[in-house]
Amino acid sequence: MAAFRLIVGLGNPGAEYAQTRHNAGFWFADALAQAAQARFGIESRLHGEAAKLDIGGASVWLLKPATFMNRSGQSVAAALRYFKIEPEQMLVAHDELDLPPGTARLKFDGGHGGQNGLRDIVAHLGHGHFHRLRLGIGHPGNRDKVTPWVLGRPGRDDEASILRAIDDALAVLPLLMAGDTNEAMKRLHTSRD
Repeated sequence: MAAFRLIVGLGNPGAEYAQTRHNAGFWFADALAQAAQARFGIESRLHGEAAKLDIGGASVWLLKPATFMNRSGQSVAAALRYFKIEPEQMLVAHDELDLPPGTARLKFDGGHGGQNGLRDIVAHLGHGHFHRLRLGIGHPGNRDKVTPWVLGRPGRDDEASILRAIDDALAVLPLLMAGDTNEAMKRLHTSRD
């Protein structure tokens, strides 16, 4: 059985947010859809856009909530209910302040770490028992600058680094889908320096 039946990319809908750091999860979802030649369609009952794709012979749903970041849980909970998927069979891709750009890390379970999309998902589910793909966006150095940082566009170098991390994550996705999480983590977490 495939490790994941639902992959969620977190972000804010709308053109004004499309290139912001906070939309790194959407960037991942878009890159995955493009690689799988899948098209998103608006799914009102899921409060978002969804696509069905095939990864290594397994059928997976891909979701981009249209609820804005701080209400992501509404869309995620609706998708889990509708498709009858357990939270443990879900991977949530999101931006991560505590990792530098160019870094992608896999994690299972835990809190929200201040990430508003994760906070709302945990609130809707009542727990954090799901997989996360943490895409580093770096930290502005001062917590008072976090909001304009995440809602701002990264510089060219940081953007290229984030996109490279997304490519690295896409490369290990077949391993994850086959249930080989340890090997996927080893490859993704091993520095290429």
